[in-house]
Amino acid sequence: MATQFPDDFFCPISLEIMSDPVILPSGHTFDRPSIQRWLDAGHRTCPLTKLPLPKHPSLIPNHALRSLISNYTLPSPTPQPHRNQSHHNHSQPQTLISTLTSPASSLDSKLDSLDRLNKTAKDDAAFRAKLTEFGAVAAGLKCLDSGEPCLQAKALTLLLNVSLDDDGNKVGMVAEGVLDRVVAVLQGGSPKSRAVAATVLTSLALVEVNKGTIGADPYVIPALVSLLRDGKWPEKKEAATALHTLCSFSDNRLRAVECGAVAILLRIADLGLDRAVEVLGQLARSKDGREEMQRFSGCVRILVRVLENGTSRGVQHALLTLSSLCRFSEKMRVEARNQGVLAICMCLVEVDNEKIRENACYLIQVLDENHSMI
Repeated sequence: MATQFPDDFFCPISLEIMSDPVILPSGHTFDRPSIQRWLDAGHRTCPLTKLPLPKHPSLIPNHALRSLISNYTLPSPTPQPHRNQSHHNHSQPQTLISTLTSPASSLDSKLDSLDRLNKTAKDDAAFRAKLTEFGAVAAGLKCLDSGEPCLQAKALTLLLNVSLDDDGNKVGMVAEGVLDRVVAVLQGGSPKSRAVAATVLTSLALVEVNKGTIGADPYVIPALVSLLRDGKWPEKKEAATALHTLCSFSDNRLRAVECGAVAILLRIADLGLDRAVEVLGQLARSKDGREEMQRFSGCVRILVRVLENGTSRGVQHALLTLSSLCRFSEKMRVEARNQGVLAICMCLVEVDNEKIRENACYLIQVLDENHSMI
């Protein structure tokens, strides 16, 4: 009986199993020789979506898919021990990963394999590269699908380690279907798993092409905002960090505002979470974000308390947020002056922190009676 290969293994252009899958900026994967011929012929559109491509489109290796194809079509190599290696290096990555994917493996053996993989991967970039080659992403996703909380947390750490070094890995992991699994953990995992899941999203969103893809998923930003609202302090911190990374992409600011992030961020900022103030600074760059902050009773008072009692980082971003609010709203300028912001800024221009001095000077200009709104 002939082997049935998954459809994703076939190049959309050549219709043959891919030997070197690469990802276009459109997010779709093709075999490198086929897409290179397409580009060399002068085409600057995606063959599947017909959407325009950059003049010099990058071709990012899809390591995750390549390892899947390799593991599916070729026998796994037998690991060879090395005398002078430490114990965790005696077991090669493919052996430990095989344990994760084998139906015969016990929960304890899977947990042990994940511990050993993560312990070595934490400090060894070369080892992390091997993880990708031998199908760690697929193995990690399989563990996430298990529903075992202890397994999920360690599997998420493995995926985080895989994503650390290579932008191609980050793009490939999104194409592989990581988002659905991460969202599922955000919505129903253990507290530790939810915090790591948010950290995985932060890592994946460090690549510009991923910011739009991740934010466009209808469940990611709502799940992060829910975690921001309902999670314990470590979960709130990681959720805010993920939102901060995603909201550097303008479309994601509106998505966060529509999910009710502003009110939640203001309340958490009042509790002392600097990262929440940073996200507010990003949301204040959009008209919708500013309007939502203006509707929140006590917004300026909260930001003033950050100026008076916050860390240097919190003060820096509270100044930026107030500048954005007051620059576009006379009502907010009046309220800020009434709350004593001008006097606070006069003190802040004397501090040693250059960023705080610059931001305080700018806010003083914005609060000036003669300042005209842009």
